[in-house]
Amino acid sequence: MPLPKQAIQYSYADYLTWGEDERWEIVDGIPYMHVAPSRAHQAILMELSRQISNYLVGKPCKVYPAPFCVRLDVEKNDSDIKNVVEPDITIVCDSSKLDERGCKGSPDMIIEILSPSTGKMDRVIKFNKYEKARVKEYWIVEPDQKLVSVFLLQENERYGRPEMYTDEDRIKVSIFQELEIDLRSVFDKL
Repeated sequence: MPLPKQAIQYSYADYLTWGEDERWEIVDGIPYMHVAPSRAHQAILMELSRQISNYLVGKPCKVYPAPFCVRLDVEKNDSDIKNVVEPDITIVCDSSKLDERGCKGSPDMIIEILSPSTGKMDRVIKFNKYEKARVKEYWIVEPDQKLVSVFLLQENERYGRPEMYTDEDRIKVSIFQELEIDLRSVFDKL
């Protein structure tokens, strides 16, 4: 949920001063607080992270489950960065984008798991931010529907039509040649 409307624009420099006991994101200078995720949300997050992490053992790409800070803007000054997100799952293959505070720039892949309070943010606002930042692959997971929408960045730097998957499918991760995610085990324990 956003803070009450104010004329103030917040930045990554402000974000760094906020307490670690609350989770925040900043989109276009507007701060949004996260509510605690549900048990189903966390079960999905853990299973997706486990499958991806197992595949990446010994490979240069790394997977980071939330909370993990992604600074989408690449300005050098912390006070100029107005888009700071904490995706549910972030995959980064370019180690030069990683520092002790997270990822600065566009990750290779992001997965967001919908919660009742995050639908608009994940489907519209973050979708547009991730597309503009040229995130190669973006997944939106809908726990209640046991559905995953996969958006791939096209040559025109726009996401194409989503590929849709259910709890009976396996998803080929486009940024890796051999990784398939088994959705049966992702949604099995809900």
